[in-house]
Amino acid sequence: GTYVKKGGTFEIHTRGFKFASDLEEERLIRVTLRKGRVSSIANVDNATPLSLVRLEPILIGNFYPHHNEDRVLVRLDEVPPLLTEGLIAVEDKNYYNHMGINPTSIMRALLANMREGRKVQGGSTLTQQLVKNYFLTNEQSYKRKINEATMSILLELHYSKDQLLNAYLNEIYLGQNGKRGVHGFGLASQFYFERPLKELSNGQVALLIGMAKGASYYNPRRFPNRAKIRRNLVLDIMSREGKLSLADAEKAKAEPLGVSTSRPSSVNPFPAYLELVRQQLRRDYQEEDLRNEGLIIFTAMDPIIQLEAENVLKRRVRKLERKQRIRKGKLNGAMVISQVDSGEILAIVGGTNPRYAGYNRAIDAKRQIGSVVKPAVYLAALERSRKFHLSTRVSDAPVTVRVGKQYWKPQNYDHRNLGAVLFIDALVQSRNTPTVRIGIKTGLDHVIEMMHDLGIESEIPAYPSILLGTSELSPMEVQQMYQTLAAGGTYTRLKAIRSVMDPYGETLKRYPLNVKQVASPTSVYQITYAMNQITKRGTAKYLASALPAWKNSAGKTGTTNNKRDSWYAGFTGQHVVTVWVGRDDNKPTNLTGGSGALRVWADMIKVLPTKPFKPRSPKGTRWIKVDADSGQLYNPACGRAISLPFDSSSVPRTRRKCAARPALQPAESNGGAPSQPAPSSTSDSPVWQGLGF
Repeated sequence: GTYVKKGGTFEIHTRGFKFASDLEEERLIRVTLRKGRVSSIANVDNATPLSLVRLEPILIGNFYPHHNEDRVLVRLDEVPPLLTEGLIAVEDKNYYNHMGINPTSIMRALLANMREGRKVQGGSTLTQQLVKNYFLTNEQSYKRKINEATMSILLELHYSKDQLLNAYLNEIYLGQNGKRGVHGFGLASQFYFERPLKELSNGQVALLIGMAKGASYYNPRRFPNRAKIRRNLVLDIMSREGKLSLADAEKAKAEPLGVSTSRPSSVNPFPAYLELVRQQLRRDYQEEDLRNEGLIIFTAMDPIIQLEAENVLKRRVRKLERKQRIRKGKLNGAMVISQVDSGEILAIVGGTNPRYAGYNRAIDAKRQIGSVVKPAVYLAALERSRKFHLSTRVSDAPVTVRVGKQYWKPQNYDHRNLGAVLFIDALVQSRNTPTVRIGIKTGLDHVIEMMHDLGIESEIPAYPSILLGTSELSPMEVQQMYQTLAAGGTYTRLKAIRSVMDPYGETLKRYPLNVKQVASPTSVYQITYAMNQITKRGTAKYLASALPAWKNSAGKTGTTNNKRDSWYAGFTGQHVVTVWVGRDDNKPTNLTGGSGALRVWADMIKVLPTKPFKPRSPKGTRWIKVDADSGQLYNPACGRAISLPFDSSSVPRTRRKCAARPALQPAESNGGAPSQPAPSSTSDSPVWQGLGF
């Protein structure tokens, strides 16, 4: 719509809009602001206070299946009558009387061109112009003209005049927007005037009609004087043919062209999000329902959050490039943001050039995920094994894994071994060797099952290295896993589409949404508590100083071999955000999860209006004081107490004795191989050494 600012108030003339649920009527409203916030909304016509007003949704893109071109499809009964009547008067006066070609017009044009010795007149009907735009090239030859005439006659035999005119309105070439053509009057109206066809003035309608003769030659931005002369000629013709009064024509001729000064970069400014919508349409709706043209798709995208995410990613990645002395443009990234309670995707950024409609790293980039997998490993341990709780002591000694004839010796990032750590600290400090022990004790099959339960659909090979994140997943898949964790173990498929309406206002039915509890709330609560501790004293403690104290969150860093991939996935009480930073050529970046992706994540949370992470203890949870070293029940006579959440069915039973400092058994503490040699193996089943707990 339109608005006028008067001091601290705005008078807004809203556009009416048919939503999936009901119709929002157009009206004039007054919005009053105080201290930057809306203090009141009222209907100007009757001064009635309004509690809620819905504005017309922002158009974020268009799909047109037949060509790789943008479209704003219009129907004949929706366009201003002046457009169709004026178009016929100027381009094809006998449109409703000929059979696709007009021999009289052809002969008149031929004689005029011969007289001038060059082409000064055309004899093509609207049907011929449609054929040339839709089916043929711009080749100037007799063969093409014969094909054009033949196909025009055939079209007239198969389709009604109104159907062909409607097709013409949506197909005619009316300009160029970068590499993409501006086809159809609906898109041209948005491109040149930033408003729908029904809101154009008489002069603006005449300008578009005039451009049908030569969109480049009469381009109003490049050649405004030439375009104005053409527009005025069209107004004269419409007046002479009785389509417009002389007074209205003269008034329109006195007006400026009215072309917007800002040139839209694309009618699809958010290609990464639009690609996700395309994929989810095919996933969630029946194919036969999607064949209709003119579908209206309501999405969950928040344009403000989307733009903020694009700017944050681009700005921080460029800083990281300079700091790491990486050649400009070689470092890239991706970001996904969703809402905790609904699973709706609010923003998705496929790269540092968000307007590029090509490689979408958020959806298509399959990269090793590193330690962002660890919450799934530890959750599987709590869910599938009775041996673990947050204060279980786990050996941090070296471990060797033999798979067939190969040996795998995972190391901690700091190349140090601490002897023994608590279960929670192994996750908080992202210790690798305890994670391997926990994963094998739980069972690879159970860990993989948990990853799938959390929402990972890709196949995960049953190799021990998956415990440390060698699985290759996209940022969208990681987002799904963390979405389920943030929702307390309730799996809801991430979705970009809220509803789809057909051209007649009916809402299409979608496949049923699959919502299920995939892990016990008490287990998830313990894991997310540990993930919250990661942001306070673990690998993401940078957040404690980078963010306001009230923006409490939970998350996990991830770094892959040779620092090729930098990950951070985390959530507040309202939003889930996943960030990946890396190179398309898979070369090292020298960035860890904490020095790369985490910085992008922090920048995003700074500007994101969100709620803090404040989970409630689910039923069956007990908070118990345990000894920080032994993990046993706290003894006030010695040691240091920490409070941890436990499932009431799995709590420590033994109180720490003050006589001696806790230690692992000798056979376990050094992490060495068993006294007997490891059995040989010719299969791919792993043989584990030094697995003491």
